[in-house]
Amino acid sequence: MEKDLPASFASHPAAPRLRGRPRAVQAADPTSVQALDRALALLEILAQSDGIALSNLSQRAKLAPSSAYRLLTTLAARGFVEFLERDQQWAIGVEAFRTGMAFPRRYSIATVGRGIMQELMHTTGETANIAIFENGEIVFVSQVESQEPIRAFFRTGERRPAHASGIGKALLAEMPRAAVETIVASKGLARFTEKTIVAAEPLFANLALTHVRGWALDDEERNAGMRCIAAAVFNEFGDPVAGVSISGPVARLDDAAVARLGPMVTAGAAEITRLIGGVGLPRAGAT
Repeated sequence: MEKDLPASFASHPAAPRLRGRPRAVQAADPTSVQALDRALALLEILAQSDGIALSNLSQRAKLAPSSAYRLLTTLAARGFVEFLERDQQWAIGVEAFRTGMAFPRRYSIATVGRGIMQELMHTTGETANIAIFENGEIVFVSQVESQEPIRAFFRTGERRPAHASGIGKALLAEMPRAAVETIVASKGLARFTEKTIVAAEPLFANLALTHVRGWALDDEERNAGMRCIAAAVFNEFGDPVAGVSISGPVARLDDAAVARLGPMVTAGAAEITRLIGGVGLPRAGAT
């Protein structure tokens, strides 16, 4: 990503030219890209509706109808907007969709979340993970290992039952009960430790608590002596599609640490959600 150089350095005769910029860059003219700025403002408004009349659109964009119309016809020529003859309204065009699809191609959840995981690991001292939901199980896709001698480790591609996983429970907590019941009926509730939840009603009570506070706790339910705090990541439709977590030994993740770090993991998941263009759910509380 290009970064602007300090003015004192950028003006020096020996300063290197940043790639991706012309050899000679004049001082920015505040009016030189005004038309582009206005066109983008129109696209932002159109993206929030299924169709809007020119009068309403120009009013929201604070433009004269004639100015808005000229910009719209230019965008329409490129396919970024279209005029709906039947409704006499303007709407987003297919080229806007095609252009927008370049974003998820470039920024996968694992790629975008890498920085968040590194920050969580450095802040909490524990291993950070990202996993996705697939066929009623979670699949680990990325990890940043703790520097502690005793730490959690998950291989990329490793699968875990959702009911005995922090990320799994964080995702199940955001699904309709009927969908969770189908998963439970299909996958069962296998026991791994004395603390594994192996009955449906206690599981749903745990998921209800998870949903309200925004983070899940794997309390030695998969591996004795290990805890995991996790929160869900949502896509653009508000569907839970992945989760981020921190994992470590109970000796470090005691009850006080869990209460303190839970909201931190939730914030990390919310940031990944934002970065991938997702829409998270409002929380009644984070403690």
